[in-house]
Amino acid sequence: MTFQLSEKTFKVPVDLFVENRQRLLEALKTKVPANSAVLLQGGVEKNRYNTDAADLPFRQESYFFWTFGVNESEFYGVIDVTTGKTTLFAPRLDPSYAIWDGKINDEKYFKEKYAVDEVFFNDTEKTIAEKLKALAVKNVYLLRAENTDSGDVLTEPKFAGSQDFQLNTQLLYLEMAELRVIKTEKEIDVMRYASKIASEAHRAAMKHMKPGLYEYQLESLFRHTSYYHGGCRHLAYTCIAASGCNGSVLHYGHANAPNDKFIKDGDMCLFDMGPEYNCYASDITTSFPSNGKFTEKQKIVYNAVLDANLAVLKAAKPGVRWTDMHILSEKVILEHLKKAGLIVGDIDKAVEARVGAVFMPHGLGHFIGLDVHDCGGYMGDATPRSTLPGLKSLRTTRTLKDRMAITIEPGCYFIDFLLDEALADPVKSAFLVKAEIDKYRGSGGVRIEDDVIIRAAGNENLSDLPRTVEEIENFMASGGQWTEKDIEHRVSEFLSK
Repeated sequence: MTFQLSEKTFKVPVDLFVENRQRLLEALKTKVPANSAVLLQGGVEKNRYNTDAADLPFRQESYFFWTFGVNESEFYGVIDVTTGKTTLFAPRLDPSYAIWDGKINDEKYFKEKYAVDEVFFNDTEKTIAEKLKALAVKNVYLLRAENTDSGDVLTEPKFAGSQDFQLNTQLLYLEMAELRVIKTEKEIDVMRYASKIASEAHRAAMKHMKPGLYEYQLESLFRHTSYYHGGCRHLAYTCIAASGCNGSVLHYGHANAPNDKFIKDGDMCLFDMGPEYNCYASDITTSFPSNGKFTEKQKIVYNAVLDANLAVLKAAKPGVRWTDMHILSEKVILEHLKKAGLIVGDIDKAVEARVGAVFMPHGLGHFIGLDVHDCGGYMGDATPRSTLPGLKSLRTTRTLKDRMAITIEPGCYFIDFLLDEALADPVKSAFLVKAEIDKYRGSGGVRIEDDVIIRAAGNENLSDLPRTVEEIENFMASGGQWTEKDIEHRVSEFLSK
């Protein structure tokens, strides 16, 4: 069976998850003893605080989803490493489920849907342990995963009877996270679709934009387009629909800054928004003037960021370290700012003094996949996280490999706190021209973000958007409306390829 919300959305083959399980088996076979199995626990649907109402539609835990493709809550899964046999343990639902939530499916349904060997209902607290013993399992590998960005830990599964087995919580994270870093072609197909839908939703927002709207109205349009035309029920992260000065707030859009500003004529808009499809994320940022026409100052900043984006897209190849790409993006942006008179001096020395981080305090990009900030950034040949401004915000320092999925998202912002701090610093201030920089204060910022697949034969940019100044102005000025029918036609064309 497959996942497909309707005939108008992308069909995800169950073979995607069969292949992932096979990759995991191949990775483990030479590293674990005989009579070993993997046990993973799926996510659990939660209610809002102390109520009986679900906060959001359930979304599966990413490692479990990567392995089994299961959409439902409260599942466990076992893979016998010796035989490759896969077993799912489903929750036994109360008969009243049929009244409130719909049909109660049997074991055969889940076995066929997820292409596994066996399915059992988790009827007693010892069901899992009993089935593991029936498989002659002695060693159980459990997933305990610490996120290198948040520090949050996904704790290992707890199950009755676990004391009868030799448990290992170290190996599985290292193997699974590394496998998730390198995408299969089937995974890339899903991500390509998610990015296509994100691109269409961004186009709809750009086309609909006019001074006098509120930021949240464009967020609403983005959400509508993603779900209505793409079947993307979930977003990959909180929408950033910033305009004017808000464009310099890197993670704008949260509860204390809820995309509520009135959009003025001439505001620069920075929209960082991405839906996910069947748990695979997109993450795209567009920057454009609210009235569809760039001022000269806006062109300077925008072209600096665009050139940095394109330079990295060209240079980011297998064997290149991501840290070097970050430095490259800083150099390109600073060269543009120097040409415009905002900074002076030797660019290499400015980079060494971390002047680049004054204008781009975040990292250049991050892995993307089942999570928008995907796992594995500080594994493999990654160098330790830097303590220097800008560089310390890198979510990976690894050498790039074929079929890594990564965002390229340089930016240039005018953040009062950072500008004031740099101007008070005797080293950094020597490179800064305060009188010229002050002319840009309050203008916000520009970020241009694309989802990219690293390929030896040439990188694949999954984004599909007008990017140059001319392309954006022409797109926003072109006649007609970006109608529902236009979007439906473009998505249908994409699916038919």
